[in-house]
Amino acid sequence: MSDAAVTGGVFETVVPATLGGERVDRAVALLTGLPRSAVTQMVNEGRVAVDGERVDVRSRTLMIGQTLRVDIAPSVEDGPRADAAVAFSVVHEDPHLIVVDKPAGLVVHHGAGHSGGTLVDGLLSRFPDLTELAAAADGDPNRPGVVHRLDKGTSGLLVVARSPEAFSSLSRQLREHTAGRHYRALVAGLVEADAGVVDAPIGRSPRQPTRMAVTRSGRPARTAYTVVARYREPQEATLVEATLDTGRTHQVRVHLAAIGHPVFGDDRYRGTVPRPIATGTSLAPGRLFLHAYRLSLDHPEDGSRRTWESPLPPDLEAVLRLHGS
Repeated sequence: MSDAAVTGGVFETVVPATLGGERVDRAVALLTGLPRSAVTQMVNEGRVAVDGERVDVRSRTLMIGQTLRVDIAPSVEDGPRADAAVAFSVVHEDPHLIVVDKPAGLVVHHGAGHSGGTLVDGLLSRFPDLTELAAAADGDPNRPGVVHRLDKGTSGLLVVARSPEAFSSLSRQLREHTAGRHYRALVAGLVEADAGVVDAPIGRSPRQPTRMAVTRSGRPARTAYTVVARYREPQEATLVEATLDTGRTHQVRVHLAAIGHPVFGDDRYRGTVPRPIATGTSLAPGRLFLHAYRLSLDHPEDGSRRTWESPLPPDLEAVLRLHGS
């Protein structure tokens, strides 16, 4: 079974008695040797079928005697590939690292539902030497040089390693929280305190596993925030600067929503807070008013502290103009 996972092709079998009543994602993982994350991606891409019917829900249970079919794409097709059509700005480049200003709407790397047109594909086109890093022992070969990421709907600065040594250095700085990552976010409502810290663990939501949440079983997470400006028209809103002490998935979004001030445009975490007026008139669907505007780190070559900044993009500036700023 493991050869199929490596060489590609189609895997097909009749569900044995030992897997009757088992979830389809777990069954496929057991039969093919693929990790559950890869199986989830294949389900999302419609590459798993039972009795000729596409599986849409990975938790679907199997019955003895059903025909299970899995289209296992060759690894070369699943991995990143150079794509000159991917648009992004490079703020800084040297033999050790690349600092990118990622536009909103661009996915950083391949994943469920995203098998091409990612930032990584664009980087491989502009910086072919990253292909060598993909084959190095450090990191994920499908994410060459990627040491952190930004959500699709978030814009701003992101650093990419260009050598194994830089990858180790940057990864360590992120892990030890010595790299500075600062965001500008417009949130719903008037934040009362001029500054504060949200110190609350983040993990998978027990009610909605596709979302993150503040939960006791989560990993430690700290977000410091400072109020930059408060607005009352056309609705109450606050512009804040958020600084990450840790780097959990959706951390800024989850923490600000947890204190009752979700990020504008964030339908996933806004809960019962009304949809902001400004996002309905100025921001594209899926666009968050969340911008990674400053990045500071110790350069892997000589340890010198470097800082880069990115101004708010025009679409976010337009929202602030609606609020009189």
